[in-house]
Amino acid sequence: MSQLEETQESLSRMQAFDPKSLAREEELGRNFDFSAIIAPASKLIRLYNQLGLSTLEDFPDAILVQIKQQADADFNRFQQALDFDPTTVQNQNPTLPRDNIIKQVTVAYDPAFQKLFPFISYGTSKAVDFQRMENEARAMLQSVKDEAGVITGQLNEHQDQAQNVLADVRKVAAEQGVSQQAIYFKEESEAHDELAEAWRERTMKLAWLLGGYAFLSIFFHKWSWIQPTDAIQSVQLVTSKVLIFGVIAYMLFLSSKNFLSHKHNAIVNKHRQNALMTYTALTDSAASDESKDIVLNHASCCIFSPQDTGYVKHEASQNNSGGSRSVVELLPKTTMKLDPQP
Repeated sequence: MSQLEETQESLSRMQAFDPKSLAREEELGRNFDFSAIIAPASKLIRLYNQLGLSTLEDFPDAILVQIKQQADADFNRFQQALDFDPTTVQNQNPTLPRDNIIKQVTVAYDPAFQKLFPFISYGTSKAVDFQRMENEARAMLQSVKDEAGVITGQLNEHQDQAQNVLADVRKVAAEQGVSQQAIYFKEESEAHDELAEAWRERTMKLAWLLGGYAFLSIFFHKWSWIQPTDAIQSVQLVTSKVLIFGVIAYMLFLSSKNFLSHKHNAIVNKHRQNALMTYTALTDSAASDESKDIVLNHASCCIFSPQDTGYVKHEASQNNSGGSRSVVELLPKTTMKLDPQP
C-alpha cells in the first residue's frame, strides 16, 4: 500500500469516528465513564474534517507521513478510551489512568492544530476557485442588469397604460358630470308618464260613463217612475239630464286635459334628457371654442325652451322667445386684411 493510501485511510478513520462512542456510560458507570471527552473529541474530529482527502494527492510523502502520524496518535488516544477497563488495573486506583486518558484527549487539539493548519489552509485555497467565483459574480451582475432593464421597460409600459387609463377616467368623469344632470329630466319624464297613464285610464272611464248616460237618457221618458205628467215635470227632467251630462262632460274634459299635459311634460323632459346625453359628443366634434359656444347655446335652447309635442300647442311667439342668439351672431368674427392700394 502506498503512503498516500495509508494516509487517506488514517485520515478517513478520524473523520468517520463517532465521538459519542467514547462515553461508555452503561459499561463503566458514572464514576469511570468518558463523557467529559465527547466535546474535545468532537472539536478534534471537526479539525480533521477540514482537510479533504483529495488534497492529500498534492502532498509529498514526507508531509503525508506527518499527517498520518498525527492522525494515528489522536486515534490511539480514542482507542485507549474505548479499551479502558477498570477491572484490569492492578495495584493502582483506576481513576488515575482514566483521568490521564481524558487529559490527553483534552489537550490533543492544540498540537494537532499546529501540525495540520498549513495543510488545511492549502486545501481551502485549492477548493476555492476564484476565477469561477469571478465569472459567477459577473454573470449574476449581468443577470441583475438584464432584470433591471426588463423591469424598467415594464414600468414604462405600465406608466403609459396608467396615463391612458387616467385620460379615459377623466373623459368618462367629464361625460358623467354632464350626463349625471340628465337623471333629473329622466325622473321627471317617468313621473309625468305614470301620471299620464293614470289620467288616461280615468279619461276612458269617464268617456264610457258619459256615453252610457247619454244612451240611457234616451229612455228616461219611458220609465213610469220618472215619466213626467205635466209641463213642469218635463222641464225638470230635461234640466237634470242637461246638468248631469254637463258635469260628466266637464270632468271628461278636465281628465283629458290632465292626460295631455302630463304626456306633454313627459315627452319634453325625455327630449331634454336626450339633449344632455348627446351634448358631449357634439362638443367633442367641434373644432374651435366658437363652435362649442354655438353648440352650447343651441343645446341649452333645446333643453330649456318650450317644445311642441303635439299634445299641447304653443304659440309661435313662445317657441321663438327663447332669447337665444342666432347662428350668425355666434359665428367667429374674422378680420379681413385688405391689400394697400398702390
